[in-house]
Amino acid sequence: MAESMKGLHRTCRCAEVTKDMVGSKVTLMGWVQKARNKGGLVFVDLRDRSGIMQVIFENGSIDQEGFEKAGKLRSEFVIAVTGTVENRGGAVNENLATGALELRAESLRILAESEVPPFPIEENSKTKDEIRLKYRYLDLRRPDLQRNLMMKSKVMMLTRKFFTDEGFLEVETPMLVSNAGGAAARPFETHYNALNEDVKLRISLELYLKRLIVGGLERVYEIGRVFRNEGVDTRHNPEFTLMELYTYYEGMMELTESMFRYLAEKVCGSTKISYNGIEIDLGKPFARLTMNDAIKKYTGIDFDEVADDEAAKKLADEHHIEYEDRHKKGDIINLFFEEYCEKELIQPTFIMDHPIEISPLTKKKPSDPNKVERFELFINTWEMCNAYSELNDPIDQRERFKAQDALADAGDEEANHTDEDFLNALEIGMPPTGGIGYGIDRLVMLLTDSQAIRDVLLFPTMKSQGAAKNEANNAAQAAPAVKAEEKPAEKIDFSNVKIEPLFEENVDFDTFSKSDFRAVKIEACEAVPKSKKLLKFTLNDGTDRKRTILSGIHEYYEPEELVGKTAIAIVNLPPRKMMGIDSEGMLISAVHEEDGREGLHLLMVDEHIPAGAKLY
Repeated sequence: MAESMKGLHRTCRCAEVTKDMVGSKVTLMGWVQKARNKGGLVFVDLRDRSGIMQVIFENGSIDQEGFEKAGKLRSEFVIAVTGTVENRGGAVNENLATGALELRAESLRILAESEVPPFPIEENSKTKDEIRLKYRYLDLRRPDLQRNLMMKSKVMMLTRKFFTDEGFLEVETPMLVSNAGGAAARPFETHYNALNEDVKLRISLELYLKRLIVGGLERVYEIGRVFRNEGVDTRHNPEFTLMELYTYYEGMMELTESMFRYLAEKVCGSTKISYNGIEIDLGKPFARLTMNDAIKKYTGIDFDEVADDEAAKKLADEHHIEYEDRHKKGDIINLFFEEYCEKELIQPTFIMDHPIEISPLTKKKPSDPNKVERFELFINTWEMCNAYSELNDPIDQRERFKAQDALADAGDEEANHTDEDFLNALEIGMPPTGGIGYGIDRLVMLLTDSQAIRDVLLFPTMKSQGAAKNEANNAAQAAPAVKAEEKPAEKIDFSNVKIEPLFEENVDFDTFSKSDFRAVKIEACEAVPKSKKLLKFTLNDGTDRKRTILSGIHEYYEPEELVGKTAIAIVNLPPRKMMGIDSEGMLISAVHEEDGREGLHLLMVDEHIPAGAKLY
């Protein structure tokens, strides 16, 4: 039974116990990492968010009742212990924050009992991600995850201090908006009952911050949540923390460089950091390249010499780069950059002078109207920030919005829409302004050497556990009691379905038999960055290596709903590069046409079929 905390006061955390405190009494609180009953002695590893300390319960040092309670302790009980700090000498246990120091218990309170946890709470847990995420409230007790999350809090605190010291004003702007603009992303939509109006969750912070500039609040910044109705992968979560600030465009690169160095020194203790075993030097001056110069450096192609859209598309065809019919030269330049350049940008590099086609809210370069005054910072192949010289000409801005509206009409779900209120603000007058956005979560990933964004989020997005069950329970409670009836089998209407005609030409058996169809287990799945269609699958094909296959089915499936499924793939096709990634085969899907739209179902089979099973 849980005991009261009345009169209880924690004097310090585990890692704060030092040699100077030997002989002193302290009170610690935390979770039981491990308990070992040796008869007359009970050893407990006590864990709090600072680290682990060993506690000794000895019959005689603690009263009989306390000793009996100690003998019943098990993993994840929450306890408070008061005792004397001792130096046991001998070998130092590196797993303990206090080394050779231990606490000889004199009193014990059990603050919360625990069921046996479904997985061990340990550093660098080997438990499968989906299990740990299901019990995230328990996984949060993991020491390495707690360190990441505390470091994130420190990054946000220091970021605020840095920009406040630079004379910036922190503000808050609306999350519910009538027009979600400022980024190329699909928004979440909801309904405002009081106004009987559909609204969206913001996808950026930009447009309201610019309104503040119009209102005379210069040098402003905001750190806030934004929401993008997109897939989940190792670097993307549908809701995430973004920081945007607005000031003069000139000097923004220098400001960004200073901020990254400041955070590295304060958080990591050095401007040299390590990510995935690679040293990244934030102390040296950051490299600077135009987007076209970067493409020329890594491919030899000079897009300044490419005449028009058709010539650019021809180059894309020659290099097997996928594009859409609506794409122009600027879009092709961006696709080349993503394919050939991003993967090379490990050390800090500013990329400048983007094509106007991919920057609808940005000022043109006076020297080249096909390019804009914009830069991105890349570190570890990741885009770490994005900065613009903001467009403040309402006539030019209206034309840009019209072009975006046309893209939306052509089916681009990530296109911006005309925002009349924002145009009215520009007509009143916005002074020359630069804007920059930083992804805080990605920055914390870099500084903490975290391999996935979920490792720096308290509660990463995942499919609801038991959502259907909760919905059914709620409906049952709201409805009058009725006699249970057997639910009839669902009748599927295929009357509007069209299928591709069967091939008339026969294929001989020897040719057919050369295609190697295998069952594959989907171990991981993520959206391919910069692609709206492609999903990247990591597959177990029954061999001792993982197989990567890309498939353009993101319109039909989100990555997380496919993990753990068993699919069918052709595994002896030659590798084909897609978005710079070798695709080693083809997943099999069933396609049809219904009401003028393509339908697709990935062929998934019984999970009892082992990986690598051959189809005949």
